[in-house]
Amino acid sequence: MTLYSVYERPSDAPTAVADRFSWSAALLPPVHALVHGLWLLLGIWVAGTVAITGLSLVIGDEAAFWLYVLFATLIGFEAGSFRRVKTAKRGGRYRTEIVAADEDLALVDYLKRQTR
Repeated sequence: MTLYSVYERPSDAPTAVADRFSWSAALLPPVHALVHGLWLLLGIWVAGTVAITGLSLVIGDEAAFWLYVLFATLIGFEAGSFRRVKTAKRGGRYRTEIVAADEDLALVDYLKRQTR
């Protein structure tokens, strides 16, 4: 079960954003950022990768590799937060949090609660 934050825009269907680790964001951060339109995340990834590459001259390649692994893991944990911020900035109003097995089930549960 996953915790989903539900956002609603007046002229659009509600959106559910998962609060969990994102494997796609951890393994392929630039692809994940481009697919979801997370430009801030892409910029942070570029800046972090450039910084780690520069540090590799001082700390060595193996240490730089493990530093990148930690950086990618952090991105995987924070990907949901970036999506929530993007949704809120685009006019999505936070409505509730729902625990569900899937994003679609979270939205169905939210819509059922609205019709009561």
